[in-house]
Amino acid sequence: MQQAPVIQAVSVTKQVSTKNERLTILEQVNISIEAGETIAIVGTSGAGKSTLMTLLAGLDVPSSGEIHLLGQPMSTLDDEARAEIRRKSVGFVFQSFLLIPSLTALQNVTLPCLLRGEKEDVERATQLLDEVGLKARANHLPSQLSGGEQQRVALARAFISRPTILFADEPTGNLDQKTAERVIERLFDLNQRHGTTLVLVTHDSKLAQRCQRIYRMDAGKIVEAVE
Repeated sequence: MQQAPVIQAVSVTKQVSTKNERLTILEQVNISIEAGETIAIVGTSGAGKSTLMTLLAGLDVPSSGEIHLLGQPMSTLDDEARAEIRRKSVGFVFQSFLLIPSLTALQNVTLPCLLRGEKEDVERATQLLDEVGLKARANHLPSQLSGGEQQRVALARAFISRPTILFADEPTGNLDQKTAERVIERLFDLNQRHGTTLVLVTHDSKLAQRCQRIYRMDAGKIVEAVE
C-alpha cells in the first residue's frame, strides 16, 4: 500500500483582513510532499513563500482548503494538538532565529529536549555547535553573537531532535559562502542519514538546485513545479 504524503496541501487559500479590504496571500495552492523528500520553495519577496511554510508546518490554518501534516488534518485540531505534533516531529529554522535572549547558545540548542520532557543532550548540542563552527561560543548569549552566528545556533537547535520534517526559511541568508556551504551539507546529511524531509524557502539557487523538487511561487500561487 502506498504511503500517504507527510505534507499535503489541497486548494489552500489564505486571506487576511485590513481596515479597507480583504487581501489574498495564497490562492488555491496544491502541494504533496513524500517522506524523505527535499523541497525548495522559491520566488520573489511577497510571493507568499513564508506564509505557505507557516501553514504547511501547522503554525497557522488556511482560510479555505486543507493541510495534512503527518496524516493529521490541521484545520480540525486545536492549537495544543498542532503544537504537540510540531514538538514531537518538526524542526524549524526561522529568518528571525527566535533564540531565547536569556539562554546561552548551548542552552538554546538543548531547549527542544526540555520541551519534549527529555534530558538535555549537552554532548550532542556541543557537537552540533562544533559542526557549525560555534563550539567556542557555546556559553555566549544571543546578544553577544552576530546575526550569522545566531542563525547557526538556530540551525543547531533544529538539528538536535533529528526531526521527521525540517522547515527552514532562508537557512543560508545571513551566512558567508563558506559557512553557507557547510550548513547546506549539514541539511542534506540530515536528510540522507535520518530520512528527514526538508522543506526550504530560499533565494539561494545553489541550495534550491540541490533539492529533488522546486516549487516556484508568484503572487500567492504555485506557477511552476520543477523535478
